[in-house]
Order: sequence, then C-alpha cells, then structure tokens
Amino acid sequence: MKYEVSYGTLAIVPNEENSLVYEDNERYLIEERPFKIMEESCKYFGSTYNGRKDSAKDILGAEYKVPIIVEDTNNLIVFPTTSPFADDCVWISLKRVKDYQKIDVGNTKIIFDNDKELIVPCSYRTIENQIARATRLDYILRQRKKLNS
Repeated sequence: MKYEVSYGTLAIVPNEENSLVYEDNERYLIEERPFKIMEESCKYFGSTYNGRKDSAKDILGAEYKVPIIVEDTNNLIVFPTTSPFADDCVWISLKRVKDYQKIDVGNTKIIFDNDKELIVPCSYRTIENQIARATRLDYILRQRKKLNS
C-alpha cells in the first residue's frame, strides 16, 4: 500500500523496516520507512523532498531537523522529532497537534486535535522547539500568500 501524507495524517512512526501511520480513526502499517513516505508525499504534491527541505531552510535560516511543507496550498507541514534519516525519527503533522506534555526526560506525549495521544521518544524541549519552528514556517508562508493575493 502506498501512502501520501494528507490532512488526516497525525503521525508517521517507524516500526522496524516499516511505518505505522496514524490518522483520525485508523492506523496503517505501511511497508516503507517514514523518510520514504515523506519523499513520495512531496513528489505526489509536485516537488521533491530536497526542494521542500531547501525552501524551509532558506525561509527559517535553520540547518537541521527543518519542518517540511508537504503540500503548500493548505500549508500541510510536518516536522521530524530527530534527524529525518535516523531510525527513530517520528514525523508529526503540525496542524493536528493540540497539546504536548512531558512524560520524562526522553519522552513526550503528543495530544492531537481529535484527542488521540501518542508518546514519542523525544524530549519535551525538542518537541517545543520543533513546533515553534514549524509554526514560524506556517506563519511566514501565510504572510507571503496574503501579500501576493
């Protein structure tokens, strides 16, 4: 089964050589690594992962763990919890995050807008920084679109 990130996507979680994709009311086992799903999703929406990454780097002035604009009409932005190439990298959809809470030093609970919860192996501070980065990217894109409309 092929999978493209959509508004229904909550998170993409690595699971051995596969991915668990969490959506509103479903969970899918996809026979691709999370990074491959990200690459294919970017292509599906008309760009390459590297093109999306380079754009986000330029906009944010950041070099690593940049959020990715998978689809730009609706600012569908996802962010990685670690290096996108790391085996434990979880991808989270920005607009679906309602809240997040510290569990312990290395784990954070993400609460989505549909009240589903997911514990990710990532510090609270990292999640906070990644959400701030992705939110800034979203804001800048919205401002640019407003100026050009």
